[in-house]
Amino acid sequence: MKKILLGALLVILAFFGYHYFENQRTERENLEESSLLIQEQIRNVGKLVVTEGSFSQVYSYKDSRKFYLDVLSARKKALIVVNAEVSVAYDLSKLEIKVDEKNKTVNILNIPEEEITINPDIKYYDVTQDYLNQFDASDYNTIRERINKSLQKKVDNSNLKSNAKNRLVSELQKIYILTNSMGWTLTYNEILIEDSEEFGEIKM
Repeated sequence: MKKILLGALLVILAFFGYHYFENQRTERENLEESSLLIQEQIRNVGKLVVTEGSFSQVYSYKDSRKFYLDVLSARKKALIVVNAEVSVAYDLSKLEIKVDEKNKTVNILNIPEEEITINPDIKYYDVTQDYLNQFDASDYNTIRERINKSLQKKVDNSNLKSNAKNRLVSELQKIYILTNSMGWTLTYNEILIEDSEEFGEIKM
């Protein structure tokens, strides 16, 4: 009788043990599948977010030099027309993310800074120069530096940066929606993201 009870007990233990380890294996497989899916979807989000704008400006450049005890002077001047294409971009392939399978958490460690590209098309008009004061490479470098600084100020005072950030936020919200729909949590620099709108309030 004892042998029968012992045998039945062993069968019961084996049955529950099998189902326990089977459930553990299934949960682990589901967790790995979820992790792989999240990583794949994040890679799909990892694209270049770009906002573009155009700027036009007319500049005048003048330079005068004195010679022979300031008796003689030599002048040069030019009218410069600039049409520039400007882009503000976030390269989300540089987004640093860590997936914590154990705690079912996606941690955003670093969001890349915006990349500003300025491509000016510079045309010179009404160029006049005296023999003793002619345009050379240093003049053109000076003009280009001044134009780039002026265009940078225009970009800073425009809505290009804010538009680019809004587009960045919309891409980050996709990560939140994905993780939230799968029962995972999302953090940025250890700050829990509880609503997709919170990305708009984060200092990046």
